[in-house]
Amino acid sequence: MTAGTRVLIVDDEPIVCERLGSELERLGLDVETCLDSTEALRRISEEPFRLVITDIKMRGPTGIDIMHFIRDNCPATKVIVITGFATNEAARDALKGGAVGFIPKPFRMRDLRDLVLSLLGPAAESGRDPR
Repeated sequence: MTAGTRVLIVDDEPIVCERLGSELERLGLDVETCLDSTEALRRISEEPFRLVITDIKMRGPTGIDIMHFIRDNCPATKVIVITGFATNEAARDALKGGAVGFIPKPFRMRDLRDLVLSLLGPAAESGRDPR
């Protein structure tokens, strides 16, 4: 394990995990990906993550389920919700449920990277965990 800030990406689309993972690793973050939301819940219960980026619609537990689990069990973990099914209601539910960001797909990688950096601070750029 690297000394970087731990980030989990949860999306059932492999390309999303690959592209996001590569981008965030370039920032020096310690990135793990899950294509299965049940596996993601298991990993969250086993290891601390500073940030979780999750899709909403997945087979099994949804991104909202993951967000609620984090809110109830890992209150220091921040959550960004991404989705291809963006509606005002979905955004409102995600933000009310504890998400610190809501990004509709398709998104510009720069926008997500900027949000991650604003949440994790300058230590994310250097790979140091600011905790």
